Amino acid sequence: MTNILHIDSSARSGQSGQQAHGSHSRRLSAKFIELWRAKRPNDEIIYRDVGLTPPAPVTGQWVHAAFTKPEEREDWMRDALAESDALVDELLRADVIVAGVPMYNFGMPAQMKAWIDNIVRVGRTFGFDRSLGNVPYWPLVTGNKSVVVLSARGDFGYDPNGRVAHLNHVEGGVLSPLHYIGITDQYTAAIEYDEFGDDRLNQSIRDAEETVSELVDKIMAKHNALIPA
Repeated sequence: MTNILHIDSSARSGQSGQQAHGSHSRRLSAKFIELWRAKRPNDEIIYRDVGLTPPAPVTGQWVHAAFTKPEEREDWMRDALAESDALVDELLRADVIVAGVPMYNFGMPAQMKAWIDNIVRVGRTFGFDRSLGNVPYWPLVTGNKSVVVLSARGDFGYDPNGRVAHLNHVEGGVLSPLHYIGITDQYTAAIEYDEFGDDRLNQSIRDAEETVSELVDKIMAKHNALIPA
């Protein structure tokens, strides 16, 4: 069985195509799950809506607690890390992470950044040893995990080599820290032209949904091959 962690981070609660002013990124992440369920209905799906229920941002107390050895933590430290522990547990359990992440002011929503900051955890998702010198870090997340970032943008030309690709900090902002902790099998798709609302938007939606369908097949084949016969 494959376990999927489905994350939405849009501040909009509905999906485009179903609700006026609905979210394109929620539409794409829901499409991925719908197509996956149609072929593997018994796989486990964990849903985390950080857009509507965001994790608490990292604080000084959180950092103090995270860098304290587990056996030396006081009760307040364990309390400070409780939500982070739950988020990390979900991540570690998942084989596939599907994240709907719209572009807000050229980057990811603050809610998604809070999730990233909570799951990039010393001692849990990356190791740290100052005695190692200039490279004291190493990834701790193993298990051939895959991640798919499904985005939406008001303008166009944000893909690699596009006219405003240099302004796109969404995919890199999500995928770089996940690569850092060990999740290196990474995929993306995005809807553009939202602010134009013309035929280019409709075509972009069709293209993105076709890419999502292709990614479902590709990632499913990979993870089917990892399941023992």
